[in-house]
Amino acid sequence: MDNSTIFLSIIILVAGFIVYIFFWQRKTNVSVETSIDNNTRQMRLQAYERLTLLVDRIALQNLIARLAQSEFSAREMQMLLTQNIRQEFDYNITQQIYVSADAWTAVKNLKDQNMLVVNQFANSLPANATAMDLNKLLLEYLMNDAEGSLHDKVSQVLSFEAKKLL
Repeated sequence: MDNSTIFLSIIILVAGFIVYIFFWQRKTNVSVETSIDNNTRQMRLQAYERLTLLVDRIALQNLIARLAQSEFSAREMQMLLTQNIRQEFDYNITQQIYVSADAWTAVKNLKDQNMLVVNQFANSLPANATAMDLNKLLLEYLMNDAEGSLHDKVSQVLSFEAKKLL
């Protein structure tokens, strides 16, 4: 074998090796991108799950059922309800990075509305009102709400967006 044949053989081997590396890298990038897409989708679905749970936990009727304290005053119950809403929301605040701006705004609006309703009704009661008085007033309001519960609407928004990811 002369030098030119050896040189040509080396060039063919190097070129083949480069082509092999190119296709291997391309295949690896596609599988990495697919893996990232699947992981991202899974994380987003989990965020929608957690926010759906949050919405259910801060629904006023569920809070009242979970936290009802007959020995509390209306002011103490007001503090307990608003504190629980705030804690539940704060615990899940990081989920906003995984969901749409509309979904997060809906969750925030629900939190704000629930706190506003609790505070307004508690402030409308006399100073000697009991927790049962406040709870009764809140439940009557929820039963007579002609537009339907914001809780239900936010749950529907979250469910709709989660289903788009499936």
